[in-house]
Amino acid sequence: MTLAARVRQHEDEGHRAELQRLRDEYRLTGLSERDADPDPVRQFTAWLETAIAARLPEANAMTLATATPEGLPSARTVLLKAFDEQGFVFYTNYESQKGQELAANPRAALVFYWAALERQVRIAGTVARVSHEESLRYFHSRPTGSQFSALASPQSQPVHDRAALEARLRELEQRYPAGDIPLPDYWGGYRVAPELFEFWQGRPNRLHDRLRYTRPPAGGWAITRLAP
Repeated sequence: MTLAARVRQHEDEGHRAELQRLRDEYRLTGLSERDADPDPVRQFTAWLETAIAARLPEANAMTLATATPEGLPSARTVLLKAFDEQGFVFYTNYESQKGQELAANPRAALVFYWAALERQVRIAGTVARVSHEESLRYFHSRPTGSQFSALASPQSQPVHDRAALEARLRELEQRYPAGDIPLPDYWGGYRVAPELFEFWQGRPNRLHDRLRYTRPPAGGWAITRLAP
């Protein structure tokens, strides 16, 4: 083995050892069945409000996982823009990768992770587009620049370079100088109707608390504790 190869091997081993040593102890609080709300949407609301009150950056950020009909998964971070008992809403380009996957396989999973609170929430369910009226109201509530970007970007499609995107943006700004920007046909919201929730609270020695909510045939929600 050459000297350069030995140096690279030593560096690689050092990086692996450093990663293996990275760990935090979770000690803030616990999560018991007694304290958990029987309604997972109310439980989620309480945790989200705590994250917002703690001024965590983008407390509404969530990982959205989708998959092709063949089961090939993909995931990305999007922003939660509304939620209630009916589901969790985000907005995007219908022609993006996630939009195409949801059209072919309308199921998704969401993950919220609030590291400073040592908390995670998983949600899984079916997905459908929100109404045109909902998308229209939200679209026009966005900053003007965000509206222009939604119209300018062929999301997930190859583009020649950034200059082409910026040229398209300038063209649209000249076309709609008053800011009366139309909602694109290819842009709008999705609602994830939850069938499963899991609330995770970090605990010492990795003996975490995990409570899963599922819907029994009789209705309502059933809570099950899962081993960590």
